[in-house]
Amino acid sequence: MTGKVFTVAQHKGGAGKTTLSAQLAAALDQDGARVLVVDVDPQGSLTEWHKIRSQNLGRKNSITLFQTQGWKMVRELPRIQREFDYVVVDTPPHAESESSIAIRLADLVLMPMQPSPLDVWAAAPTLKLILQEKKPLMLVMNRVPPKSKLNETIKDKLDAMNIQVAKTTLGNRVAFASSIMQGLGVGEFDPRGTAADEMAALLKEIKKHKAFKETGRAA
Repeated sequence: MTGKVFTVAQHKGGAGKTTLSAQLAAALDQDGARVLVVDVDPQGSLTEWHKIRSQNLGRKNSITLFQTQGWKMVRELPRIQREFDYVVVDTPPHAESESSIAIRLADLVLMPMQPSPLDVWAAAPTLKLILQEKKPLMLVMNRVPPKSKLNETIKDKLDAMNIQVAKTTLGNRVAFASSIMQGLGVGEFDPRGTAADEMAALLKEIKKHKAFKETGRAA
C-alpha cells in the first residue's frame, strides 16, 4: 500500500510549518507507523531536527529523512513512498513552484496559521494553489493564546469561506520549541503535558479526515 502524503504548506514565514511537520512525524512514529519526512525547504530546518533526533536517539530513531527539491519529487516520491505508511512534506515559504508540486502530490494539505488577521490575509496565495490543485485542506490554528476571542473570530471567518479548520488548536507553549531543540515531538518530550495532549488530539482528528476513510485508513 502506498503511504499517505501530508504536505505542510504556508507561504507566510514564521507560521510554524516546520514545527508542525516535525511534531506530526513524531506523533505518527509514536503511533507505530513507518514515517518518511521530506524536506523541500532550502533552509533545511526539518533536516536539522532529524539530525539532532538521530544523535539523541541513535537506532531508536525510526523516522527516515529525504531531502530533495520540489521538481525532483514528482519522480522520486512515488518510487519510495511505498516503503512507508505516511510521508510528511515540509515545503519552503515564498516558493510557489516548489509548493505547487508538493501540494499536487498530497493526499491532505495541512496549513498552520496563527490567529492574526495578517496571517489570514497572507494565506491567500497558498489557498489559491490548493484550490487550483483541488486538494483537501485542513487548516491548523497554531500558537493560540489561551481564551482568545480573536481565535474564535478568525475560525468563524474561515468557516464562512468553506475552509476546514481543525477543531484542535495548538497553544503557544514552550514544549513545542523545547522538544524540537532535542529532535523530539512533544509526546516524547513531555508525554503528560498539555502540548502532548493537543498533538494527540490533532493527530486523531487528522486520521478521521475523509482522505483516510476513502482508503480504509481511518483511525
